[in-house]
Amino acid sequence: MFYLFRTFNMALKALTRNVMRTGLTTLGVIMGVAAVIAIREIGQGASQSMQETIASMGSNIILVLPGAANPQGASTGAGGVVSLTPDDAQALNDPDRCPSIVAVCPIVRVRLQVVYGNKNWQPNTTYGTTPDFLFVRNWNTLAEGIPFGDQDVASQAEVCLLGQTVVKQLFGPNDSPVNKEIRINNKPFKVLGVLSTKGANMLGSDQDDIVLAPWTTVKFKLAGQSAQVTQQSAATASSSGSSGYQANSLNQLYPNTDYASLYPAASASETADTPLPVRFVNVDQILVQARAADEIQSAIKEITDLLRERHHIRPGQGEDFQIRDMTELSNTASSQGNLMSLLLLVVAGIALLVGGVFVMAIMLVSVTERTREIGLRMAVGARPRDILMQFLVEAAMMCILGGIVGVILGRTSSVLVWFFLHWPVGVSIETIIVAVGISAAVGLIFGFYPAWKASRLDPIDALRYE
Repeated sequence: MFYLFRTFNMALKALTRNVMRTGLTTLGVIMGVAAVIAIREIGQGASQSMQETIASMGSNIILVLPGAANPQGASTGAGGVVSLTPDDAQALNDPDRCPSIVAVCPIVRVRLQVVYGNKNWQPNTTYGTTPDFLFVRNWNTLAEGIPFGDQDVASQAEVCLLGQTVVKQLFGPNDSPVNKEIRINNKPFKVLGVLSTKGANMLGSDQDDIVLAPWTTVKFKLAGQSAQVTQQSAATASSSGSSGYQANSLNQLYPNTDYASLYPAASASETADTPLPVRFVNVDQILVQARAADEIQSAIKEITDLLRERHHIRPGQGEDFQIRDMTELSNTASSQGNLMSLLLLVVAGIALLVGGVFVMAIMLVSVTERTREIGLRMAVGARPRDILMQFLVEAAMMCILGGIVGVILGRTSSVLVWFFLHWPVGVSIETIIVAVGISAAVGLIFGFYPAWKASRLDPIDALRYE
């Protein structure tokens, strides 16, 4: 123990003998460690910000959309078929049939003008949904007011919730919209509450530019069944040959009679121009939340099996619905963030490596300058391993000191970035410990050769060195 203490004491005296050279020697390590700490914290903050952005859109979300129609070979894309109903959403919420699903909410979308007093605004999104929408989208806390309930959905109540952007456009900065009346499509709606701020999503869309209302109110009082007829025009044309479709005509007064039809059969174009009214209530999409991230695939299989059964789709036939999940988006964002952090750490590691080479060069110069000192110590009884230990301890102490200063400089840099540029940063204790440990390892690795060279000097030649 006394031997180690004496070695550290001698190394400290040797370092303080030439403070300027010691400071310049540790400069490379300081810059390398500071770069590692700052880059890691900024990268971690960016990754956390990205994960929070994804989480603001809802965690473990699965989106069920209507399928596509292909009238006359031209696909309408997702939503071309009216196939999803509120009963589908209710069936998916059955824990016995779908144990991997924790919450389900149907959605009806419209885009209408909102008016309050002499101000008006057209929100980017107006959703008709259920109270579970707030849970699925992680909107559990309102800025003010209360959410609408299941009773409001059942009674088609004219109530709504407003996003922060809508509030800013329609109301003054000190004017609360709660319990006030706005007009949507010339119908009065009572504002029950204001949603908390979410900001933009990963695609740049403003999530606060939104109005929420009971889906029954939006469907029957804002959109109406006439909107369904318009959406069905392409879908009915593609399914004109199916068993569930009949042209809106009076070809036969009595179907079981073999006499000629009173009117000629309608052509495909005539049938497409005069679609039958929708005979069931449909929704535009269904939002589903899986119980956990590792149960998303199980939830997708349960949704597929249940909807195929409910829609009477035979084996081998294509689905009349589409299922999307955000797993790929989350994985892509995480992989990109990790890749950028790794690349930045490689750059910082190269800077630390250059600092180690600089330490080795200065230590070699120091060994040459202190050749007579080394010879004198050997002449009075110092062994080669004592010389080796002394120079190793000097190199390690310099790099550890540089690592500590680098940690302080790196933390200061990340705080300044957060304060002036408002970039998110994350404190990583593990990175700080690893950085100091790496700096000590750099001192030992790059200081070994100069120390070994000093221990191999011949005492007589060293004493005669000038």
